[in-house]
Formats: sequence, C-alpha cells, structure tokens
Amino acid sequence: MKNQIPKSAPPPPADNPVKSLADAKTVVDIVAPQSLLIDFNVLKINDSYFRTYFTTINRRFVSSNWLGPIINFDHSLNISMFVYPVESKSTLDELRRKIAEMEAEISTDSQRGRVVDPSTAAKLEDALALQDQLVKGIERFFQFSLYVTIPAESASELETVSKQVTSSLSSLLVGSIPTLLQQAEGFKTTLPTCIDHLMVTRNMDTTSLATTFPFTSSELTSNDGILYGINQHNGSLVIFDRFTLENANSVVFAKSGAGKSYTIKLELVRSMMFGTEIIVIDPENEYKTLCDAVGGDYINFSYNSQNRINPFDLSLLTEHSDENELNLKIQSLMSMFKVIMGNLNPTEEALLDRAITLAYKMKGITADPETQKRTPPLMEDLYKAFIGMEEPMALSMADRLERFVKGSFTGIIDQPSNIVLKNQLTVFSVRDLEDSLKPIAIFLILDYIWTKMRRDLKKRILVVDEAWYLMRYPDSANFLYSVAKRARKYFLGLTTITQDVEDFLNTDYGKAIVTSSSLQILMKQSPAGVDKISQVFYLSEGEKHLLLSANVGEGLFFAGNNHVAVRFVASPDEHKLITTKPSEILAAQKQADPSAKPILIPDTKI
Repeated sequence: MKNQIPKSAPPPPADNPVKSLADAKTVVDIVAPQSLLIDFNVLKINDSYFRTYFTTINRRFVSSNWLGPIINFDHSLNISMFVYPVESKSTLDELRRKIAEMEAEISTDSQRGRVVDPSTAAKLEDALALQDQLVKGIERFFQFSLYVTIPAESASELETVSKQVTSSLSSLLVGSIPTLLQQAEGFKTTLPTCIDHLMVTRNMDTTSLATTFPFTSSELTSNDGILYGINQHNGSLVIFDRFTLENANSVVFAKSGAGKSYTIKLELVRSMMFGTEIIVIDPENEYKTLCDAVGGDYINFSYNSQNRINPFDLSLLTEHSDENELNLKIQSLMSMFKVIMGNLNPTEEALLDRAITLAYKMKGITADPETQKRTPPLMEDLYKAFIGMEEPMALSMADRLERFVKGSFTGIIDQPSNIVLKNQLTVFSVRDLEDSLKPIAIFLILDYIWTKMRRDLKKRILVVDEAWYLMRYPDSANFLYSVAKRARKYFLGLTTITQDVEDFLNTDYGKAIVTSSSLQILMKQSPAGVDKISQVFYLSEGEKHLLLSANVGEGLFFAGNNHVAVRFVASPDEHKLITTKPSEILAAQKQADPSAKPILIPDTKI
C-alpha cells in the first residue's frame, strides 16, 4: 500500500535518497504480509495457515483448571477470552422471566400427566440458586467468549491439528465451530488487540468464570512429594512426586554451567529422606562429595580399581517371570558388543549371536531356569568361542576382542563381578577411563544395574549423567530407550541428563526417550540449541526467551500436562553437599582448616 500524496506537497529535497514521496514506504507497508488469502474455512498469510473456532460451552458444572488440556495443548494455539460484565438488575429481571416460564412448563406437564422434562428441572434448580446468590451479592453475572486460532505450516498439518483440537474440546463438553466466511474477523479476534469482532458469548457467574482463567495451570503444588523449587509465576512452592505420574522418568536439558547436576543432586538428597534408593552413573566425579556425606557407596570404575562387572551375569528372574532371561541377556550383549566392535554386517551379527550362545553352553547354561543359577561365562569364554569356530571372519572378530582379554584393556570387563548394590545411594564413576571406553563402561554399568534391580521391587531413581555418550551409538541409545520404556514395571524412575541437546534430539531414540518421560526440566540453553528444544516441547516465544536469559538454577519444569517457570533453591547445608564449584570448595576447605594447603580439585561444573 503506497502513500497518497497531496497535490500541494512540495518536492523532496535533492539530496534525499528517496526520489519521491510516492516511493516512500510507511510502517504499514513494512509489516504487511506479502500475500493474504481469505478462503471459506481457512486464512493463509504468506506461507502460514490459520483457522479460528468459536466455542459453545455445554456443561453444567466446571472445576478448577478445566481448560487445562487446551491451555497446555501440544501445539501452538492463539486463545482469546473476553469477559463482559452485565448489570445485575437487568440480569435479575431476565432470570425471573425465565424462572416463571420454566415453572409454568413444569406445572402444565404435571397437570396433563406428562413426565417432567429432566433438563428443564435441572435448569430451574440452577436458575433459582443463581437468583438467590445474585440477590445476596455473592455472585455477579458476566458474558464470556472463548476463541481458538490454530496456526500451521501446511494445509495438511492444519487439518490434523484442527481434528485434535476439536476432539480435545469435545472431551471437555465444549463445542467448537469454525468461523465460516469470517476467518479474517476470527483471526483478528485472537490477536492481542482486545477487540472481539465476533461477539459469540455465553452466560457465566463469577465462580464459573474464575475457573476459566489459565493461571491455575501454573500451580504444581501437591500434598505429597519433594520440594523442587519456587514457582516464578506466583511465588508458590513446586512440590511434586514424580512417582504419581504415568511413569517416573525424567529428562534434563541444559548447557554446561546452567545448574543441571546441582538440581538433580538436590532432588536426590530430598528423595532419599523418603526412602528412595538412588543409583547414579557419574562421568565427571560430581557426586562424590554427596556420596561421602550420606555414607553411600562410591564405585570407581577404572584400570586401577578393584571393582569389576561381568557383562554375562544373569538376573535369575526366569523362574518368577514369563520373560526368557537368557534370550534377553543375549540381545543386550549383542548391543554392547556392537558398541565395542563397531558396525557389524549380518554375517558377523550371526556369528556373534552363535558365539555368545556357545559361551553360555560351555558353562552349562541353557534356557532351563535351573541351569541359569550356574556361574556365568567371562569375556575369555566368548573369545575362545570365536577361536574355536575356526572361520576367518570369526577369527577376525576374536581379534577385536583380544585387547579386552590379553591387551591393554585387560581387567576392565573380563573378570567376575564383585559389586553388590546394598546401599541407599550408589555412585558409579567412569571419569578415569579414556573417552573411547566411557560409552562401553556406561553401557556395561547400565546393563548390570538393570539386571540387578529387577530382582527386587523398590522405589528407585537411576541417574544417567551426560547421556549423550550413549546416544552416539544406535545400539546403546536403543538400550537406554528400552530401559526408559520398561522402568515403570519395576518402580524405577530413569533420569537422563545431557548438555548436548543436538546430539540427543537428532536421533529417533532420543526423541522417544523424551516422550517416554513424564517429567522434563529445561534450563538455560545456548542460542544454537534452543530452536530444537522449542520444536520438541512446543515452547512459546516467551518461554524460548526465558531459556536463553535464565540465570543459573532457573528453567522450565514440565510435569504431565502442566509446566511452570521454576527457580531451584537449596538450603545452606544442602548447598555445601551438592555444590561442585571449585571456588566454593576451596573456600570451604580454607574455612575448615586455614593452615591447610589447597588441594587439586578435578575439573567440574555446576
């Protein structure tokens, strides 16, 4: 749209880069879309599609946060609510007239021997109650409008999301009707201009109207659970029990130094007070101070350590379960050896499966549950099984294992297990292993923990810190996903922590782990990763800005259908146990013993 120039307007100065006022652009020209299409049932602006619905509320009673499924819908929606106060006198006059009509209808039906319409009787009861409350000033009367605009990137996405939204509204006894031939007016109604271009209203009293406001979805306070932090929306406490959700799994995404490990250690300390057993896989020795303070078992998994895990151990659950324990163990071993050996072709996979089965048979272990109580094989037995096949490809696979049996990695995973999970807090550290061995060690520890914890049912939390180590390999990522999927059966909550959001979410298994976790914590993100997070969690622009500008220990807390902005807080005593800032650790040591020389603190992060 161009400016209309008056005939009397003087010509522009010669040194003005704009040749004429007719070529000058206004703000409207700059912000206006390049194209606009208004169709019967859809509005297209540039390459984006929109559809607006007005609603009809068909329910008699509403409860607090009854609109929560729409407020927290897993797609961006533009929702507008309009409230119009109505004068009490006119409302009472209209209410008296309606009451008289309904009483007359009921009286006529009774005199003629007809059955009284139950809907009329219910309406009369509600009208009398409302009239009594209006007269006493307990309630006021309002007109209420609710509109929903669905944005989408394509016509097919618009149709899909429209069906989901209308279905969700129908489940709430709310009718949704598209604004046919009025899509432009509907779109403008849901813009933040506070102008209702449609005026489709419904009567509501004060109590009912209060339940429509979305602020109740920001409450995450319950009678049970632990304190996570302070709700930044309203200053209330975020108290929650993750085991009350459909599953107790959680994921934590944050950049380095944002406070993710600090937050999880705070959760673990408080969970232990309620008897929860904690197991942690710690790649950076961040949990040692906490472990020592509460008397936990700190198991250092390294060359010099005496702690050993045999990957061939069985859980001995076959006689109490329908699962074929030996077959399940062979499948997990197949995944682990693919991480150790690298990519395998179908022939090599068949040889590996045959060799593992043969290693168990050499120890007398078969599918019979009684035989599975015998001493399991070791890595050396698998190595011998490959050698005994006397096939070139089998000998080549034996060569890949030789460094774990006779070479530089001897003693890591080729000895009988001597670890017992007997403490309320057990921490497995792999910091002293080189990076190439860490994924193998984490996989091995995770498999061992999963095998042992299924023997007895307890409330447990398993923390896998720096989970991106496992996500780099499809087989280890698949194993982590299988643990997340089956954890609920064993009263286990899996906590997955990572700072490499791109590596984690770029895999199908990573996305599946997120969808299999009912609890999600997002903390400060880098600009490079926030867009990926926003797509997965359907964040608004305000929430994206919050994650980019959040301070240490702040973020978004997702629990089921609700999510809030939260600040994780610790008491001074808790802070001393869980902080890993080198400056604070050195200051605490100096305060405890001023004459002591500073000791070397391993590189850690918050």
